[in-house]
Amino acid sequence: MSMFFQTCLHGLLNISVDGAVEVLTNEAEGVEFKLTDAAVTAEDGTIYFTDASYKYNLHDHAQDVLGGKPYGRLISFDPITRKSKVLVHDLYFANGVEISPNQDYVVFCETSMRRCRKYYTQGKDKGRVESFIENLPGLPDNIHYDGQGHYWIALATEFDRFWDLMYKYPDIRKCLAIIMKYNRDYAIAKNSGVFVVELEGKPTAHYQDPGLTLISTGVKIGNHLYCGSIVYTYIISLDLTKHPAIPI
Repeated sequence: MSMFFQTCLHGLLNISVDGAVEVLTNEAEGVEFKLTDAAVTAEDGTIYFTDASYKYNLHDHAQDVLGGKPYGRLISFDPITRKSKVLVHDLYFANGVEISPNQDYVVFCETSMRRCRKYYTQGKDKGRVESFIENLPGLPDNIHYDGQGHYWIALATEFDRFWDLMYKYPDIRKCLAIIMKYNRDYAIAKNSGVFVVELEGKPTAHYQDPGLTLISTGVKIGNHLYCGSIVYTYIISLDLTKHPAIPI
């Protein structure tokens, strides 16, 4: 038995329980991955994953977000044919991806656009892309389904007046991109957390903390929410029975 995993540096990997690592794919349509991001496996074995950017790697991910160009892709990998297929091109920092309970579509996040969209994998709508949720209160990272009718979307930072100005004025983004290129510790993310929505994208809860930054994942297990971050060296645990969410 093995599990699928992905890494930003090497592409889509298969890591067995004994630690053996196999590179499944590191390119699609002749274009190598630079920032392979999230992956999910459907019941039929198909792996859906995102390449956040084919231009910038993990260390320069801020340059992609601030650049405002669509270098991301949603991709599928067939374990039988071992072929990769680009399903959606021109995404703005393609990030988290999750399969629907009925296995008929995947939801994927576009960090720079503060939105999640659907890609239909089966049925009469196969191949169609539509909106799932727009104008999130922060920049989304990963998304996970809890098996109980809700998606949990990690928000790396809140969308405040600072981000609003950057989105409106490209010159400000360019200046900040230059600053962050030479000072990776320059902090622009705050009030990070997790946003909860129903199957149709209706918001139900928002967990956030002004002291948190760059939360990348929120997973609900039982009565606890477990969060990871690309900057913390530990996992955050929150007892949901003792700490209710902010009302939506």
